[in-house]
Amino acid sequence: MSSQTSSHKPRVAVVFGGRSSEHAISVLTAGAVLRAIDRDKYDVLPIGITSDGRWALTADDPERMAIADRRLPSVAELAESSEGGVVLPVDPTNREVVYTEPGAVPKALGEVDVVFPVLHGPYGEDGTLQGLLELSGVPYVGSGVLASAVGQDKDYMKRVFTSFGLPVGPYEVIRPREWEKDPSAARKKIVDFAAEHGWPLFVKPARAGSSIGITKVDDLGGLDEAIEEARRHDPKILVEALLRGREIECGVLEFADGPRASVPAEIPPVSAHDFYDFEAKYIDSADGIVPAPLSAEETAEVQELAVAAFEAASCEGLVRADFFLQDNGEFVINEINTLPGFTPISMYPRMWQESGVSYPELIDRLLEAALQRSTGLR
Repeated sequence: MSSQTSSHKPRVAVVFGGRSSEHAISVLTAGAVLRAIDRDKYDVLPIGITSDGRWALTADDPERMAIADRRLPSVAELAESSEGGVVLPVDPTNREVVYTEPGAVPKALGEVDVVFPVLHGPYGEDGTLQGLLELSGVPYVGSGVLASAVGQDKDYMKRVFTSFGLPVGPYEVIRPREWEKDPSAARKKIVDFAAEHGWPLFVKPARAGSSIGITKVDDLGGLDEAIEEARRHDPKILVEALLRGREIECGVLEFADGPRASVPAEIPPVSAHDFYDFEAKYIDSADGIVPAPLSAEETAEVQELAVAAFEAASCEGLVRADFFLQDNGEFVINEINTLPGFTPISMYPRMWQESGVSYPELIDRLLEAALQRSTGLR
């Protein structure tokens, strides 16, 4: 960490956008985080990553990082230049961020003390950015390389949970080589899965989030289109059986004495949507119920499972754990999200608000924890 005096405010680089299909959601999250950071306590440097991977200097203007007339924002619209780039040196002894433009002398932007990555999906939430920050020796909010990678890949996430004895629903994976080698055999694998577990089923990218690329398939007729849609986002796809029951979410936050769970929330059925898809989450603002109407025993069980999932994947900082409470009364873990959304309607901050941790306090707690955590093996 750079040397600090009593007059020095830690410098936070909020990194957002990115190359994944969740680019716009990341911009929305960044806007909310920038509004909430205590400017009396922290200096802030917003850095956007465009859809093609350029690190851009952006204006500190949260109002432009919002949905307007059902139109999603992008880093390209926020960048101060269409060609300039921000460079974070891969050198633990130097945290000087530099801005360069073609034909101009590089401009030093100062040192960064901590990074708050609000990137969702591949190339940001999956351990890639975390690896870069580890090489740079810069502390950052959230999980490390391994937990981020496990949290992004739903195949390995489920394998880790299963190895720890946590409850996971029926699923099948089609890997890229399987599809490339013999699409018919790969398709038959899904058809056989449906024969065993029944229709409908869900076909989704194995390494994406925000319900992007997910299709609920009611019968054989919709299967090929669903596979194509999932593979448009990820060559590795996941097939899951329909679990009948209630959708329950729970937040986990790391405190000095270890991870704690928030009050859980319930995602009620959305009448205008077949399931809790992208539009329901971000465009039509589906309302979750916080706290979830669960018994004391059910609440305690899902909180215990959420913390167990956090520990199983070696997570740090924060996690949102998603469950199904099946009609038979048993909980099943659907997935964890190591960098959950922080938009104004996102469930993670809402659950902690209801648990007594305000939005600004939540951001501050995450930054404080990151500043105290070393990079490297820990």
